[in-house]
Amino acid sequence: MKHQSKFSPAQAQQAAHAQHASQQQSAREFASAEELLRYDAAQMEVPPEIAARLKDASATLPPPKQPWWKHLFTR
Repeated sequence: MKHQSKFSPAQAQQAAHAQHASQQQSAREFASAEELLRYDAAQMEVPPEIAARLKDASATLPPPKQPWWKHLFTR
């Protein structure tokens, strides 16, 4: 019995391309965890509701303290 494809030639090519792209992505290696997190953050889109909540929460944070050595140079 001959195997018949349910895809048209264009659909089959798209499916093969998608499979090839996913194989290329899985071979990525990272030197550190920070590099992995930066790469992942660049790939992800933050939902607008969460972005607004993060912006509001970070607006109420106090500014970071100035390092002790900067006090010596600013006076």
